[in-house]
Amino acid sequence: MNIEQGFSRRGAELDEPLADQDRPQTRRRWLWIGAAVLVALLIIGTVLSRRGGSAPVAERQELPRVTVIVPARQPVASVISATGSLAARREMPVGIAGEGGMVSRVLVEPGQWVRAGQTLATIERSVQVEESNALNASIAVAKADAALAQSELDRAQQLVGRGFISKADVDRRTATRDAANARVKVAEAQLGQARARIGRLDIRAPAAGLVLTRAVEPGQIVGPSSASLFRIAKGGEMEMLARLSEQDLARLRVGVPASVTPTGTTTAFRGQIWQLSPIIDPTSRQGTARIALAYHPALRPGGFAGADIMSGSVDAPLLPESAVQSDTKGNFVYVVKDGRVERRAVKVGEVSDRGIAIASGLDGSEQVVLSAGAFLNPGDQVVAERQAARR
Repeated sequence: MNIEQGFSRRGAELDEPLADQDRPQTRRRWLWIGAAVLVALLIIGTVLSRRGGSAPVAERQELPRVTVIVPARQPVASVISATGSLAARREMPVGIAGEGGMVSRVLVEPGQWVRAGQTLATIERSVQVEESNALNASIAVAKADAALAQSELDRAQQLVGRGFISKADVDRRTATRDAANARVKVAEAQLGQARARIGRLDIRAPAAGLVLTRAVEPGQIVGPSSASLFRIAKGGEMEMLARLSEQDLARLRVGVPASVTPTGTTTAFRGQIWQLSPIIDPTSRQGTARIALAYHPALRPGGFAGADIMSGSVDAPLLPESAVQSDTKGNFVYVVKDGRVERRAVKVGEVSDRGIAIASGLDGSEQVVLSAGAFLNPGDQVVAERQAARR
């Protein structure tokens, strides 16, 4: 009994210290269990909240918002673009009308305006002047002979009644008088011819206009076979010779307005078609539309220019420039459909202050991204905010 009681006492003494050592471990175990339960509750709450429908609202709030426009179809001017050269509408080459000679003076420069009949240059005429003086003197001689013949005829007519002179003598003196008068007229005609030749030694402008070129200098020998000495634009009127395909040419008519921009400038000049080519070049399959233009110093004949010809109007979607993008594949826009971004290839038409006309690729009912297209990619989810189309 004593031995058992001793062992029992020892076991009790050993059990008490072991219970004190296990107490902190038990607390830590319960803390871990509580944390695990808390995490589990949070996970369950999140799942339940997503199932309850609150997550889609949060997701929609996180999606990027983009402004879209529904352009519809609007009347847009149909424009045909063309290129060509500038020229004088009526160009007048001026050369030698007489026998020619040595040029003594040149009185105008390119770029000057001249009147009809104004002298442009003169040819040396000393020989012709002396010939004219000689003819003028011969007229005086012929007139003197005619006066003498008339006096003799008058005396003969007074004496024929008295019988001193026969009727035949009177007839001879009459013929002499008539021949003297004829010689006067011949001399006067020769003098007029000489003066006309002298007048043709003045090179004159056939009509009022603008001097375009000058190809003569003092001292130069010119003649009827010489090339044109001057080129004049009648009235200063200009034109553009626009080269167009036969399809585009068939859509135009005389009187259609056009805007012409010379190469190297940003200034556009208003004009209108005044003539359409009646033929088509069989090689290039192109024709010419002649656009009449008023004079301006920037319109230089021989220069190159571009033209926008208004050929009517069509119904097409009209977009701001910010909505249309381009890359190596061509022009395109981003369209929002069912909350996702789609790329749509388009063909652009006229570009004006109102925007860019879309010739093909859109029917006008699409939601087109207005801007920020550079930050989007096909397939992105977005929230579309619609903006009214401009009219």
